Amino acid sequence: MSDVGGVAADRLKSFIERIERLEEERTALGADIREIFAEAKGTGFDTKIMRQVIKLRKLDQADRQEQEHLLELYKRALGIEE
Repeated sequence: MSDVGGVAADRLKSFIERIERLEEERTALGADIREIFAEAKGTGFDTKIMRQVIKLRKLDQADRQEQEHLLELYKRALGIEE
């Protein structure tokens, strides 16, 4: 199995198999993450807030400060600031 209609079949098969393995790993990782969130929820943590914290930790400090500033500005504009 080498060249079929101008397509390198062995190379194509290799790509497909690698992608399939990674998709299986991604599915397993997703299940692991859900399990950790369930465990955290079971011990009393708010998982919605945990997800927000994870999202914030991915940002650099400047982007995080900008988002916090805009959020405060919008809250004041809507009259929901304490």
